[in-house]
Amino acid sequence: MTQISDVKAVDMLAQSYQDMRKEIAKVIVGQDRVVEDVLISLFANGHSLLVGVPGLAKTLLVSTIAEVLDLDFKRIQFTPDLMPSDITGSEILDEARKFIFNKGPIFANIVLADEINRTPPKTQAALLESMQERSVTVAGKAYELPKPFFVLATQNPIEQEGTYPLPEAQLDRFMFNITLDYPSLREEIQIVKETTGNKKVQLQHILSGQQILEYQTLVRKIPVPDNVLTYAVKLATSTRPNTDNAPEAVNQYLGWGAGPRASQYLILGAKCRAAVNGKYSPDIEDVQAVANNVLRHRIVRNYKAEAEGITEEDIIRRLL
Repeated sequence: MTQISDVKAVDMLAQSYQDMRKEIAKVIVGQDRVVEDVLISLFANGHSLLVGVPGLAKTLLVSTIAEVLDLDFKRIQFTPDLMPSDITGSEILDEARKFIFNKGPIFANIVLADEINRTPPKTQAALLESMQERSVTVAGKAYELPKPFFVLATQNPIEQEGTYPLPEAQLDRFMFNITLDYPSLREEIQIVKETTGNKKVQLQHILSGQQILEYQTLVRKIPVPDNVLTYAVKLATSTRPNTDNAPEAVNQYLGWGAGPRASQYLILGAKCRAAVNGKYSPDIEDVQAVANNVLRHRIVRNYKAEAEGITEEDIIRRLL
């Protein structure tokens, strides 16, 4: 595409984003920031981890987005007895006594991994391998996952008994860690009013899978000024304790910092945020807007931070 058509494509992306927001708002009350973050990670071709207590419409949000985007949606409820083959699929013997591959629920455009920390590491690893490779290997044969492919995983931050927390190396595969908060009083009144009646909502399909893939390619082509690129990399490297770029707060409160993937996702997230807001190039404000989601699950507090009640958000806030 020429530069002019790229500019028009960004305008189309911004308009599509606004249209999607309007459709999603027919079902989801409030949660504007969460909706924006999920859509940004989708257009940036990244996976997201949603962290929030039960009842905050995480599942409804994901299924609504899938319907608005006209994509195939599957939900997997993670439990302690879930096996890797329950996710990826397995070979079965057919009537002709030949082995055929029976595809699992991972073969969908949008996969909701509900309470991912409730299943053992072996099963978690099967999902996370699919996220990274975007394929499934069974009996030595690789099966490509459909495109676009997007995993939304959920975690309950309160109930930790009988759970298997994701290791940092596996958390790093998620582009965003998105926190959900309670709705405001006004929003909750509206939620109760709309969900306890007989109202039925008909959602319009805004984008096809092919259009999403084209937008994902477009986001990669958006130019980034050198000062924004430098700022994003310096922000990521400043989270690494006992390095030249680390401030005193990081040395004091962090055991480990973010790796290079954080720098990449800061830039991709900033590019996408700029595009959906009708800008043709990201600025430092766009990097700062996605910093919490990118860095929150990539930095590890030490004992001193936990003892003093210093959260990851507190440290990121100091860095910004």
